[in-house]
Amino acid sequence: MEKSYTEGKTFNKTDFTKNALPQGEYDSCSFVNCDFSNSDLSFISFMDCRFENCNLSMALLNKTVLSDVKFINCKMLGLQFENCNETGLSALFENSNLSHCSFFKTKFRKTTFKNLQLHEADFSGCDLSDSVFENCDLTRALFENSNLEKTDFRTAFNYSIDPERNRMKKARFSLAGIAGLLDKYNIEIDI
Repeated sequence: MEKSYTEGKTFNKTDFTKNALPQGEYDSCSFVNCDFSNSDLSFISFMDCRFENCNLSMALLNKTVLSDVKFINCKMLGLQFENCNETGLSALFENSNLSHCSFFKTKFRKTTFKNLQLHEADFSGCDLSDSVFENCDLTRALFENSNLEKTDFRTAFNYSIDPERNRMKKARFSLAGIAGLLDKYNIEIDI
C-alpha cells in the first residue's frame, strides 16, 4: 500500500479520534484545535509541522517521525516518545502539558522546552545536551543516567536532579534552584 504525501495543508478542528489521520508523510502542515487523543499515529511522518491547541494525550507513536515539529498550547499526557523513529527526532514544546510523558533514552539535543508542565515525565537515559527548560514545572520528573551537559535549568522549578547519576558538565542553574540538586541529602536550605 502506497503512503500518501501531504504538503502545506491546514487541518482545523478535526476529530481524529473518529476518523484516523491516514498514514503517510505530512510536510509543512498545521494541525489547529485537533483531537488526536488515544489515536494511532504510528508510522506517520511529520516534517516541519505545527500542532496548536491540539489534544494528543495517549496517542501511539510507534516509529512516528517527528522532524522539526512545533507543539504549541497542546495537551500531550502520557506520550511515549521513545517509540518514535529516532532519525531526525527534533521538536519544540511550548505552553503545553507533557505530564507523565516518557523520553526514555531519546535524543532531544538542543531542544526548547518552554512554559511546560512536565509532572512525572521520565527523562532517564535521555540526551538533553544543549537544551533549555524555560519556566518548566518538573515536579517528580525523573532524570537518571541522562546527559544534561550545557542544559539550561535557570528558570525551571520543582526539579530534583542527582548530579552523581547524570552527566551535568556546564549545565546552568539559578541560585534558587540549587536545592533541587541536593534533595537526596534531605537537608533544609534557607535562601
